[in-house]
Amino acid sequence: MKREILINANPRETRVAILEDDQLVELLVDRPEARRMVGDIYLGKVEAVLPGIQAAFVDIGTEKSAFLHASDLVHDEGDDDEDDAGDGDGSDDGEQPDADAPAARAPAGADGGSGGDGGPPRAVPIQDLVKRGQEMLVQVSKEPISTKGPRVTAQISLAGRFLVYMPDATRVGVSRKIGDRAERQRLREMVQAVLPDKSGGVIVRTVGEDATQETFRRELSALISTWKRVKRKTRFVRAPALVHRETSLTRGIIRDLFSDKVDGLTVDSKQLYNEIAEYLQGIAPDLIDRVKLYEEPVPLFDKAQIETEIRDLFKRRCDLPSGGYLIIEPTEALVSIDVNSGRYTGKKDPEKTILRTNLEAAREVARQLRLRDVGGIIVCDFIDMETRANRDRVLQELRTHLGRDRARTKAFAVSDLGLIEMTRQRVRQSHLQSMTEPCPTCHGTGRVFTPEVIVRRVERSLRRIIVEGKRDNLLIKLHPDVAMYVLEHEQDLARKLEKGAGFSLELRDDPLLRPDEFKIVVKGAGRDVTQQYAVA
Repeated sequence: MKREILINANPRETRVAILEDDQLVELLVDRPEARRMVGDIYLGKVEAVLPGIQAAFVDIGTEKSAFLHASDLVHDEGDDDEDDAGDGDGSDDGEQPDADAPAARAPAGADGGSGGDGGPPRAVPIQDLVKRGQEMLVQVSKEPISTKGPRVTAQISLAGRFLVYMPDATRVGVSRKIGDRAERQRLREMVQAVLPDKSGGVIVRTVGEDATQETFRRELSALISTWKRVKRKTRFVRAPALVHRETSLTRGIIRDLFSDKVDGLTVDSKQLYNEIAEYLQGIAPDLIDRVKLYEEPVPLFDKAQIETEIRDLFKRRCDLPSGGYLIIEPTEALVSIDVNSGRYTGKKDPEKTILRTNLEAAREVARQLRLRDVGGIIVCDFIDMETRANRDRVLQELRTHLGRDRARTKAFAVSDLGLIEMTRQRVRQSHLQSMTEPCPTCHGTGRVFTPEVIVRRVERSLRRIIVEGKRDNLLIKLHPDVAMYVLEHEQDLARKLEKGAGFSLELRDDPLLRPDEFKIVVKGAGRDVTQQYAVA
């Protein structure tokens, strides 16, 4: 597979596009006013401890307090040294790890032992471990999304190119993506040889498979020094305070993604090109030849023909090659994806037609989730298929393409309703949430009242005024579309309302009004009485 990274940079925005076989599959955007937080380390102060949900809220200086769950507290790992330890990602964007981080286990019991039946360690209640007003080091693991504040963990990790250093851990793990048992053992022994006693734990990242012991030693030394600086800084600041900022988006991409599996990296900023070359000189000098400076007058993303794809990622509809299409609908609880055959009707066999559409949809669903950076619960409604073999084939196709995703994903079996439910790791807002805002007219619903409904609302408001016995002449302001509706369909509206009212009415269009907005104004005083009478 051909893989490329394109970086378009200017002082106010950096965009990173990842292409696979000349097709855009990921877009990362960084702006100074909306910088990425995942990986940042704070000295925070506990504001509240909530035993009912086994969580605490920690003030780290952000608008909303950070959420700390009991499972994210530091705990003693004991002698655990599982072969399938994950690859902790400390990537700058944190969202798309190289492989799963080690699963957090419940803390040991209060007496340091396990449960009386020899089962897993008993969890210590969070109220016994954390107190209000306590200062503690925490690291952002999920950025604020919607109405929620950031999520943090007390299990700190610092990522390098080849290793992830975890000061509070005790073991050496290896990325799950390195499958050979002998190779895993070799890497583990190499790292253990250079890891000082009682200095923490380490995970070997996938890219570290070809690294030398000297490379591990050098990087581990740098990571331990960084941790010592963080600890030192906590003595001179008062909570809440930022004590360590994760590396920039571009440097994080180079650290986490740019390897011999990437065919090339093109950047259109001379300054950034020099920074990348200097950084690679220290960690992977053999890759410098793959970095190109783009200097043509045509913008880089225009040259790669991906600006149109970036624009389309905000649309509900996504077309498939054969003529079918997807409808992608984000909601507060989940993202729903509906598959439609559209104009593709096949030839003779309807089951083959449906299967082809669903296979195309499975591939495109996986790509769109990466491209839009959608996270959380996702429900896909594929076209109904008669045979179980075809349903399994579509599910396998979806899982295969999800396997390319750096974010953790899981697709479940087809449900009784023919739906495929899945989850995708979410650590920040999707592009739709971060780069758009709700419409001030429809407030994000995408719907406004029809002109006829607005006219009936005006009518009900005027009848309330009549009931109160008011006799002031009124001016009714309407959006031009509503005024045109009245002119074409209800020309005698004003005359009917005036009859028996005891005052005159004048209807006037106002282009400054929203489509479903109207105003009732007392003519003499110029007083707006809309809110007083427009109940519904």
